[in-house]
Amino acid sequence: MHFQNLSNGNFGKICSELCSPRRHRGRSGVCFFARSWSPDGAKRKFTLRSLCLCGENRFGFTLLEILIAMFIFAVVLSTIYTSYTGTFRIVDETESQADIYAMARVALERMQEDLESVYIPLKGEKSPELDEGQADDEEGAFVGEDNEIEGRSTDSLRFISRAHLVFSEEASGTAEIAYYVEEDNEGEGFVLYRTDTPASEEKSEEGTGGLVLCDSLVSVNFTYHDDDGEVYENWDSTSDEFSDRIPRMVSIILEFENSADPEAPFKFLTRVALPVSQG
Repeated sequence: MHFQNLSNGNFGKICSELCSPRRHRGRSGVCFFARSWSPDGAKRKFTLRSLCLCGENRFGFTLLEILIAMFIFAVVLSTIYTSYTGTFRIVDETESQADIYAMARVALERMQEDLESVYIPLKGEKSPELDEGQADDEEGAFVGEDNEIEGRSTDSLRFISRAHLVFSEEASGTAEIAYYVEEDNEGEGFVLYRTDTPASEEKSEEGTGGLVLCDSLVSVNFTYHDDDGEVYENWDSTSDEFSDRIPRMVSIILEFENSADPEAPFKFLTRVALPVSQG
């Protein structure tokens, strides 16, 4: 019990009592009220409405309100998570595509430079880089083979070029350039290799060694065009059909894996005009 001066200037005390359900629309509660004594000695009761702790003024949440709040929170959180993961997926796909475009550009530029410097000696002519006794019946051969692995094109090509990678003056001159395809041991795609063997060095076994030109390939296809524009899937300058001749133009198609849509691989095409075509 606490006594204090009330707002009406009288002296009294603040008490509490249970409110009647009728007073608060069927809800029970606790109200604080003040009893005061007036100068004439009569007791007067004043209810402090601001301190009423009735059921209709209690602060709290029902189970239904909590469930609704949790549902809204879950919806918002799932939306944010979807947007977050979607953004990172787009970033990863964009970076992957950028890497593929850069790899394809470098590979095609290297192959174009090699082919534009192709070298075919005349009949009876021997490459000056060969010593006596090193003559080879296939010296200067331009050979393109149409190969397949699991139904996908994996063509190979070898020829003599003056544009091989030179690391010293002693290694300058002509070299045999070869491209061949092998299955990727770390994935499902193919790897395109490039070998560069100077004419003065012993040739390695065909389809071995070399450096990776590009990977993640779906297919590699070479086609050859003669002087009349006819297209061939194979070319062998040592055969009777193409005796000591090289094609007028070589078409190169590289297809790379597309992780976003495996049925639509990235395709890059270029055509290289060779400098000479002997008849």
